[in-house]
Amino acid sequence: MTTAVTETSGEDRFVTHHEEEQIVSNSGHWDENSPVKNEESQAMQEHRATVGRFSPQDQKRIIQRIDWRIMPIVGAMFCICLLDRANLGAANIAGMAQELGLNEGMRYSIITLVFFPTYIVFEIPATLLIRWVSPRLFLSSVVMTWAVILIGAGFAHEWQVIAGLRAILGILEAGFFPGCLYFLSTWYTRYEMHKRYSMWYFIASTLTSCGGILAYGLMQMHGTAGLAGWRWIFIMEGVITAAVGLAGYVFLVGFPESKKRYRYFLSDAEVSFVLARINLDRNDAEITSFNLREFLLHTFDLKLWLFGLIYCFTLVVGYSFAYFLPIILLYKLEFSLAAAQCLVAPPYFLGGLVMLGQGWLGDKYKTRAPIILFNCLLTLVGLPVMTWSRGASSQYVGVFIAVIGANSNIPAAMAYQANNIRGHWKRAFSSATFVALGGVGGVGGIAGALVFRSQDAPTYLPGIYACITTQVLTAMIVIYLSWRFRRDNKAADVGAKVIEGDTAFRYTI
Repeated sequence: MTTAVTETSGEDRFVTHHEEEQIVSNSGHWDENSPVKNEESQAMQEHRATVGRFSPQDQKRIIQRIDWRIMPIVGAMFCICLLDRANLGAANIAGMAQELGLNEGMRYSIITLVFFPTYIVFEIPATLLIRWVSPRLFLSSVVMTWAVILIGAGFAHEWQVIAGLRAILGILEAGFFPGCLYFLSTWYTRYEMHKRYSMWYFIASTLTSCGGILAYGLMQMHGTAGLAGWRWIFIMEGVITAAVGLAGYVFLVGFPESKKRYRYFLSDAEVSFVLARINLDRNDAEITSFNLREFLLHTFDLKLWLFGLIYCFTLVVGYSFAYFLPIILLYKLEFSLAAAQCLVAPPYFLGGLVMLGQGWLGDKYKTRAPIILFNCLLTLVGLPVMTWSRGASSQYVGVFIAVIGANSNIPAAMAYQANNIRGHWKRAFSSATFVALGGVGGVGGIAGALVFRSQDAPTYLPGIYACITTQVLTAMIVIYLSWRFRRDNKAADVGAKVIEGDTAFRYTI
């Protein structure tokens, strides 16, 4: 029988070729040049034995069951999250701007902006809350609060009321996105994450891309019950949001190590398998007690902030399009109102397909940085084509290229971050800072709300220049981290460094 040697925490140990493949598949840190060692810790032997009790077919079946139980409902929730942002732009061109006077000064930008400060302030506390409350109750309750806010916006008669509701929404929503990142990472190994993040974002962004079509349909309710069309956009999408929130209470599950019975979709033996494979991958399936001092010490880990900056710069482009693409299509590319609402969808759908393909490639070849750099290049090509080419058709092609690059980098950045940290509380802290700097409610979202200003219409050149700059900076950070990770991996291979508190852990480049 063919044998091979794997690095473990003990001395030399020979394993079969089948065992070697299982180790590489689950842990992702096989290194042929590592010193030969021949005895695993007792714990790792037990984890490997637990995994070995299940045939490859059974293992695949369990993972598919987890996928079907978690991904659709979390994807639907994230879809609602994105839809709640896109509907602001749709309502704006559907009559809200004229009725509430949003074209005066910076009123529209203020409405998009006020969400973010409250979101950032409550980000870390809210992310800790998901650990203490449970994903099922926390995430579902957050979605239900969105429904109340949306329906309330449909009855607002002053622009200040809309602004106030969005500030409250920032508080209520602060833990959703980082909580989802953290929650998903607890169920999957590192080299399953890019596919799952891509699928999660694909479900959300594809359905959200139809938000313009939905908004156009809801606009036709103008005059029903004496309400304007833009009001029906908020009210009916609020009703849809409430339905998704109620579904979350029924279908969402807890953390894999939780003793709560709402994870009954797996047997105890199957849950043990899930935990064992995570321990083989990164040895952090079990939760440790919370220590505030240790939790705050993570603030000194530079790479966590650099991950956040990557996401921040990615979201400057991503959320600029989310907020302003209907406006750009209407006023810059001079499409009709109906066309502007409907033409938002195709770039996001094609971008979702590219995103899924990249997720499969990234997990198969255990790589992250090259994919992020490629997407930066796509965005850097698409933005100038959208801005300076002649004719609406060629400019719309530029929209496709830029949206594909920017959107595909969102799950790629998530996977890059998730692959290069370990430990529950560090993962929670990193998810919060990641989103605070970059994500749905962070600095990237603030910048995305501000870079495309009404007074810069129809060219929006300052916003275009800002987006180009962010992509260059993203590439520079990724190149630096790749160099640093490669250096640290080499040091760990010769025993000169321990990465993330685990002698077997290696960074993913």
